Amino acid sequence: MKREILISGSPRETRVAILEDDRLVELLVDRPDARRMVGDIYLGKVEAVLPGIQAAFVDIGTEKSAFLHASDLIESDDEDENGDKGGSDDEDEDTSGNDNGQARGRDRGGRRRPTPNIADELKRGEAKLVQVIKEPISTKGPRVTAQISLAGRFLVYMPFASKVGVSRKIEARDQRARLREMVTKLVPKDSGGWIIRTVADDLTEASCKREIDHLHSLWKKITRKSSSVRAPFLVQRETSLTRGIVRDLFSDKVDSLLVDSKLLYNEIEQYLKQVDPDLMQRVKLYHAGTPLFDEYDIEAEIRNLFKPRVDLPSGGYLIIQPTEALTSIDVNTGRYTGKKDSEATILKTNLEAGREVARQLRLRDIGGIIVVDFIDMEARGNRDKVLQELRTHLGHDRARTKAFAVSELGLIEMTRQRVRPSLWQSMTAECPTCTGTGRVFRPEVVVRRMERSLRRAGADHKERQLVVRLHPEVALYLVEQEPNFLRQLEKQTGLELEVRDDPMMRLDEFRMMSRPAGRDVTELYAVA
Repeated sequence: MKREILISGSPRETRVAILEDDRLVELLVDRPDARRMVGDIYLGKVEAVLPGIQAAFVDIGTEKSAFLHASDLIESDDEDENGDKGGSDDEDEDTSGNDNGQARGRDRGGRRRPTPNIADELKRGEAKLVQVIKEPISTKGPRVTAQISLAGRFLVYMPFASKVGVSRKIEARDQRARLREMVTKLVPKDSGGWIIRTVADDLTEASCKREIDHLHSLWKKITRKSSSVRAPFLVQRETSLTRGIVRDLFSDKVDSLLVDSKLLYNEIEQYLKQVDPDLMQRVKLYHAGTPLFDEYDIEAEIRNLFKPRVDLPSGGYLIIQPTEALTSIDVNTGRYTGKKDSEATILKTNLEAGREVARQLRLRDIGGIIVVDFIDMEARGNRDKVLQELRTHLGHDRARTKAFAVSELGLIEMTRQRVRPSLWQSMTAECPTCTGTGRVFRPEVVVRRMERSLRRAGADHKERQLVVRLHPEVALYLVEQEPNFLRQLEKQTGLELEVRDDPMMRLDEFRMMSRPAGRDVTELYAVA
């Protein structure tokens, strides 16, 4: 598979596009006003301990207090390799994680270890060193863990763990044994736990020793700093988006990395000289006059990211609808009807949809619960093929995913690790007219609402002359569809009425102004 990374930087925004076989599969955006928090380490202050839910709220200086569950206090040696998405594509074969990217205290047999009583572990007002594992999403504050992990290029250091693990993506037994033996020999005694990352396949002792010393020194710096500051305090910020992408993703499996910022190019060069100088030959500074993302037609893809409809090659399409509880994805055949066999037509559409669903989840960074409504298929074997196709392409995802078998209703339910808001949540805002519903009242409904308000004003006998301001489309509806409406209403209410169109009004809004004072009386008489 051909893989490319494009990085476009400006003083106010950095964007990273990841391409596989010339198709955009991931987009990451970092802005100073909405910086990424996952991986940041804080000295927090415990605000409340809630034994009933085995959790505590910790003040780390953010708008909402962070959530700390008792299971994230366990001194686990079964952590996952930390990647950009908060725990990620390379994990030790002995680990067992959950949707927040951190292991939940299991022993080597996979059995869940008892969760400590939160009230015995934490007291209100005490300071606690914590790390962000999930950013604030919707109405929820950030989620944190007390199990700190520090990611390097080749290793992940976990001060509160105890074993040396190897990424399960390093499959050769002799290589796994060699790497484990080398790291075990080099790490300081009782220094904590270590995970050897996938990119460390050809790790040398010199590089290994250098990274162990760096991560161990960084942890000492963090502990010293945390003992000299007052909570809440940001003790250690996660590395920049660019450096993190190079650290976690850029290897000899990536064909090229193009960057259009000299500043970011220098940052990448400086980092790679320390960890893997040979990779610099794959890094290119983009100079052409056409913007980098335009050259690769990325901007057009980004514009389509926020549309609910996604077309499939055969003529079918997906409808993607995010809600507060879950994201629903509906598969439709569209104009594709096949030639003879309807089951074969449906199977082809569903297989295409399975591939595209996996891509769209990565591209839009959709997390949480996802329900996919594939087109109904009669044959059990065909349903299994679609599920396998979906799972195969989900395997390319750096976030942890789990897709369940097709349900009795023909649905596939799945989960995807969520550590930050999706691009839809972070890059768009609720429409002030429809307040997020995507719907507004029709003109005839607006007129009926206005009529009820005017009748209430007439019955009150305090107003004699009113000017009604309407959106031009609603005013046009009145003229064309109900030309006698105002005259009849004046007779029935005793009011003198005048309608004015106002392009500044929302489509489903109206205002009632008292004459001659010009006072707005809408709220006095407005009804549903």
